[in-house]
Amino acid sequence: MDDQNRTELEAAAFRTLRDHLQKRTDVQNIDMMNLAGFCRNCLSRWYQEAAAERGIDIGKMEAREIFYGMPFDDWKAQHQTEASAQQQAEFEVAHKDAT
Repeated sequence: MDDQNRTELEAAAFRTLRDHLQKRTDVQNIDMMNLAGFCRNCLSRWYQEAAAERGIDIGKMEAREIFYGMPFDDWKAQHQTEASAQQQAEFEVAHKDAT
């Protein structure tokens, strides 16, 4: 496979993941972090970092809006729930070596 096709397929897969997570508002970021080690915020940060590598200035909140499909504060107000004590404990265990 040539580089152009690989890049286009990777971009299509990323867009599908982004769109899927925009629809799955029931999936909380802390659950994603606990299970997979990344969340929507990570993906938006990676997007921002990729833009910066290409000399494109995208701010943190702009990158999040691109990924969340709406302003981040609106998404939080509409969809984010308070993390349970169990979720927080799982996060601490899962990420104890990351700090």
